[in-house]
Amino acid sequence: MAGVLAGTLLAAPAPARAAATAAGAVLDPAHSSVSWQSPVYAKGTGGGPEKCPDAATDPGGTVCHRFDLTVSVPDGYWDDNPEGGVPLSIGWERPADDFDLYVYDDRGKQVASSAGTADPEATVIPRASGTYHVLVVPYAVHDNSFTGTAYLPATTDAGDLTSFSGGAGSYTIGAGRLTARADFLKGGQLRLQADPSGSLSDPAGTAIVRRRPALQRHTSSFDAGDYYGIRSPEAVLRVYKKPLRFGLYRPDNRTRIWQEDKPLRWSTGGMRQSLTRGADEQFFGGGEQNGSFSHRGRTMYVANSFDWNEGGYNNSQPFYLSSAGYGVFRNTFAPGVYTFGAPVTTGQQERRLDAYYFLGDAKQVIGKYTALVGRPFMPPVYGLEPGDSDCYLHNANRGERHTLDALKIADGYAEHRMPLGWMLVNDGYGCGYENLEQTVKGLQDRHAQLGLWTEDGIDKLADQVRAGQRVAKLDVAWVGNGYKFALDACDAAKRGIEDNSDARGFVWLPVSWAGAQRCGVLWSGDQKLSWDYIRWQIPTYAGATMSGIAYNTGDVGSIYRHDARMYARDLQWKAFLPAIMTMDGWATDLTTGKPADQQPWRDGEPYTSINRKYLQLKERLLPYMYTLSAQAARTGVGAVRPLWLEYPDDPGTLGAQAKYEFLSGPDFLVAPVYEDADTRDGIYLPKGTWTDYWTGRTYQGPTTVNGYHAPLDTLPLFVREGAIVPMWPEGTTSWQTRDRHELDWDLYPAARGTGHYTLYEDDGVTRDFTKGAAATQRVSMRGDARGTTVTVGASRGDYAGKVDARTYRFTVHGGTAPARVLLDGRPLPRSAWSYDAGTRVTTVRTPSLPLDRGFTLRLAGPERNRTGTAAGS
Repeated sequence: MAGVLAGTLLAAPAPARAAATAAGAVLDPAHSSVSWQSPVYAKGTGGGPEKCPDAATDPGGTVCHRFDLTVSVPDGYWDDNPEGGVPLSIGWERPADDFDLYVYDDRGKQVASSAGTADPEATVIPRASGTYHVLVVPYAVHDNSFTGTAYLPATTDAGDLTSFSGGAGSYTIGAGRLTARADFLKGGQLRLQADPSGSLSDPAGTAIVRRRPALQRHTSSFDAGDYYGIRSPEAVLRVYKKPLRFGLYRPDNRTRIWQEDKPLRWSTGGMRQSLTRGADEQFFGGGEQNGSFSHRGRTMYVANSFDWNEGGYNNSQPFYLSSAGYGVFRNTFAPGVYTFGAPVTTGQQERRLDAYYFLGDAKQVIGKYTALVGRPFMPPVYGLEPGDSDCYLHNANRGERHTLDALKIADGYAEHRMPLGWMLVNDGYGCGYENLEQTVKGLQDRHAQLGLWTEDGIDKLADQVRAGQRVAKLDVAWVGNGYKFALDACDAAKRGIEDNSDARGFVWLPVSWAGAQRCGVLWSGDQKLSWDYIRWQIPTYAGATMSGIAYNTGDVGSIYRHDARMYARDLQWKAFLPAIMTMDGWATDLTTGKPADQQPWRDGEPYTSINRKYLQLKERLLPYMYTLSAQAARTGVGAVRPLWLEYPDDPGTLGAQAKYEFLSGPDFLVAPVYEDADTRDGIYLPKGTWTDYWTGRTYQGPTTVNGYHAPLDTLPLFVREGAIVPMWPEGTTSWQTRDRHELDWDLYPAARGTGHYTLYEDDGVTRDFTKGAAATQRVSMRGDARGTTVTVGASRGDYAGKVDARTYRFTVHGGTAPARVLLDGRPLPRSAWSYDAGTRVTTVRTPSLPLDRGFTLRLAGPERNRTGTAAGS
């Protein structure tokens, strides 16, 4: 939040300054701003509010500083205010020092904070009214003091249109001091800028939008009396004259996409846009919004947040999309407040508007947004395997250990037949590492890659990567001077891996901004385990996909607390996220209060077997998930999806029941168990036929399933009719040791109809795929009254390590036992296939077949006579 916003706050005019005492001050219409000075602090606390004594034992604020701010404003003052609350900042002379800012209401609830490494620190007290207790913690300070500033933002509205000119895709609009410009861009996009200073600025520069789309020059304008119209091939922008307002319509100039109901309003340090809300209009996006994926009727915050729990927004983005057929990205590093009521009000805390609008359905909008700020990166295949993170050197929680002890943990994964893709071996403040090259080789011998936290700075990456590091983790400290610093750090970490090896950059970070999807996996921070923790993460990660975030996750079992049942339940559903990590070395057991490591075998049986079951299933499904990653890199749409994204015409997908389930790709519907129970109620299944993955029972949607039997080893999991799912062979525990000469296909044919799937493959680790070193294989499946036909095309393309031939194992769900199974028209021997009447699954194994030629598999039913009955019946 710091950089752009703080400069605005400290420069804010103060026409009526409140008198500040040592204890506090009042902000009201007669006193619109206040500033105060702290004492000099000789040293910092090295911690947060928990390091501060209570006020009674620190009356002079010699350890931490306290200031009471009373806000007295009329009712409705914040209803249409661009800044949405009282901006508050603290600044100090030496930028190397660090003060942190926390704000509490009269009930002791934290309502705002800014605790990065910025100078100044800045935040907003949302919809402030009453008395607030401002606590400033001198985190890392050396004989330094700070100055605090707060103000009530005043507002001004745009007036009548005073000028209109332009052509060939770019138009300039004036309304008194306000200057605006509308640029129509290729691909159905519009950039709208406005600034009451009279000149248009671009503080974000190329940090987020690296390359701007070209102008759509095929435009024309016309005067419709009340407004000027600007027509492009995709839309018409209306520029109303009295007062200046904007509206975007479809090419017929009658169907509204969005329409301002009031003119732009700006304040001391913010600007808002107010839009008419459609009767059934829905809103999504905002990046990571903990606990929600749809936002109609809600206020959504986009800012620097270290609230890792429900309601937090630490990986938020200034972007939303609407079911009305558009999305909008505010090109800024300033925080924002978006209220999706009636009307919809959206504002950033800077005195300018810079908005890119994208037209299309939800997937098209996500695609256009990520084309602008950066497509999701293509991960290495080991990045989709489980990761393990701990401090193996100088860990006070676990006694003296050494970096090479990580190899013993890697051996534990192998001993328990559990996949492991990478290990972060220095994940602790001041942990450090030793024996780096030996650790690299030891992990690689165990089919895992080395990861390091960048605690010593990103400039150390080059030597570490040359020594074998392949995973980099950033931390909250990398927020630095605002979100630009965080985004730059993510880009630099990815580049540090790729500039010093042939590997793909694989970066994890907990605080980010728009564009981070191009360089990293976002994870939702340091949580404490509870059933609620499991519950609210479900819509969080599905909702993040609506902003083009393809990789969003949380620690399996959380970081600080451990419980065997909760851990198993959490791991089950997270096996259907692309990226997962276990954070070890910091947890205590909920029951005993003793330290508890969190590797998935630590709790013994039955938990070890349950956790193995889901980790091995995740490994088997890597061809499916890897193909989804390739699709995300091409389209911007990630694997983990709210049901609405695939079924936008089904209102049930927005209901309370569907909130706590998600789709993994288009084919798997996952309904996690998020309470201590053996049944799951309220499982919503959209239109179509859904098959229970475990039992083979089918359900016809739309329907709600209650009383689903889900003992601890069972994740409620359903597969869409028509699904074609590639899998590695049973028992696979590593992408390196898998049987490359076998590929399995799990098929769910419709009784009548055709399905298609295209498998993507490459070498999994290098960047040669960017040069075309990859292969695709198309599979189609057709069901009819006489059986099922599967057509497998030739594998097109080449990459290092590609085999020439492989066997295939097909599991075909539903239906009766086939009378014959034919390969390219020739019957397979009965020993090559079987039918399980209990699960209604036919299993077929083919001989080794060359990849450069396709083949057809036919499951034929009994021959029919002319009456339509089976012959001989």
